[in-house]
Amino acid sequence: MGHPRKALRTTTVGAVSATLIAGSALGLAPTAQAADAIRFVDIAGDGGTVLKANVISPAGADGTRRYPLLVLPTSWGLPQVEYLAQAQRLANSGYVVVTYNVRGFWQSGGEIEVAGPPDTADASKVIDWALANTPADDRHIGMAGVSYGAGISLLTAAKDKRVKAVASLSGWADLIDSIYSGRTQHVQAGALLDGASLVTGRQSAEIRQIFDNFYASNLSKEQEMIDWGKKRSAATYVDQLNQNGAAVMMANAWGDTVFAPNQYADFYEKLTGPKRLEFRPGDHATAELTGLFGLPNDVWTDTERWFDHYLKGVDNGIDREQPVLLKSRSTGGYEGYPDWKSVGATRKKIALTGTTTIHTNVDSGADGGIVFLSSILDQIAQAPPVASIPLFPRRWAAVWQSEKYSTAQQVRGTAKMHTTMTPTKESGTLVAYLYDVGPLGLGKLISHAPYTFHGQTPGKPIGVDLELFSTAYDVPAGHRLAMVVDTVDPLYIEHNPSGAQLTFSSPANDPSYVSIPLREQ
Repeated sequence: MGHPRKALRTTTVGAVSATLIAGSALGLAPTAQAADAIRFVDIAGDGGTVLKANVISPAGADGTRRYPLLVLPTSWGLPQVEYLAQAQRLANSGYVVVTYNVRGFWQSGGEIEVAGPPDTADASKVIDWALANTPADDRHIGMAGVSYGAGISLLTAAKDKRVKAVASLSGWADLIDSIYSGRTQHVQAGALLDGASLVTGRQSAEIRQIFDNFYASNLSKEQEMIDWGKKRSAATYVDQLNQNGAAVMMANAWGDTVFAPNQYADFYEKLTGPKRLEFRPGDHATAELTGLFGLPNDVWTDTERWFDHYLKGVDNGIDREQPVLLKSRSTGGYEGYPDWKSVGATRKKIALTGTTTIHTNVDSGADGGIVFLSSILDQIAQAPPVASIPLFPRRWAAVWQSEKYSTAQQVRGTAKMHTTMTPTKESGTLVAYLYDVGPLGLGKLISHAPYTFHGQTPGKPIGVDLELFSTAYDVPAGHRLAMVVDTVDPLYIEHNPSGAQLTFSSPANDPSYVSIPLREQ
């Protein structure tokens, strides 16, 4: 097993520092021109819980006309001034904007519910208050948010028919698939959320127990944790959201270490109303960050265009654009697609041949990086985690490589690994990595994903199907792809008993492979 408490301590320091720095900086965000003065108000949320909020109306609003309403719940651990720059910008363009601190954080009352029923009820209460106390139009209501605010916005749109448009930025649609994908605890992501909430908020007894069971790998509580997460996932209520007909825009980063892009893409495919999906380089909430400081930002620009069309009726063309917009981690250019399945229009398989046995419990050096830091470096400097593929110790890492490619390979979408594995113990964890390998054997990480199993019969082969985290990456001509599998990664809690081994094979009647999604040339 891993050492979750150590990971919690070290990651909490980073989480707390980042949260406090961000909170202080956002309080100094540059203000826009002309909107009505900001009003700080108290709003009675569900059960009378006091929510600290601020309101900005268009300049000159005197009650003689109504304006579209935008409600913005705050991100996890950030104060109510988080959206101040964007709120003023939106008010300048004709919206009543109400941003509020979600319950359990900062000066708002109550305890942290992690987007539970009280949180969506709070959002509806904020809408009620705005309709009664501002010149807001009850026929044109939208919600937006980053991270935690994004998740609450999606959930509220499924439960409150008055919400006609949503911009969900760096959020989640499936909470379990975000931090427990492959049945594996994303311990650095969990510790980040836990640490930030301990400093800036008040955890409920329920969430404290969920975190404790999460760290302790308490399998007797696994289904309880899954049920808890599903209750807080918009994917559970997708039929209600479709029935309500809200226009949904979602944006996320390829390297989001809290809410991986796969679960957003899966959810997007299930939406039947007006919808838009955007992916860019970066980590959790980094793509939207400059916009929170009032600087030019593509995500916030598209958010305003989305609301302008679906709440104001402005013919700005956003409804006629390709609804899936991607920005490659390699080229920096935007690409449009009619739907998600068109992103990786063709697939190329790399055979995972032969029989390979690896020993567990030792980190081979193949890692997904460090929460936030690694993907930010990739976003800013196109510098993902690197490793020397020839130097991986084959005792602890299985390695397969493709031939050199004569032309550039534009990886787009979700790579999928299929293999046959024989464990020596009933439980275990593996992590699969896809690398871009240059002429000198240096590999740049393209994608990865963890996989955990329990209750298997030692010595009995099992099929493993694993989707790696979706991405957009260009492999240069003359390079090759490498698939690496090991059993330890600091991002995750591993479940390998001492002395365990994993054997990978490729039976003739069921060959092993990794399927690479490629952009249609």
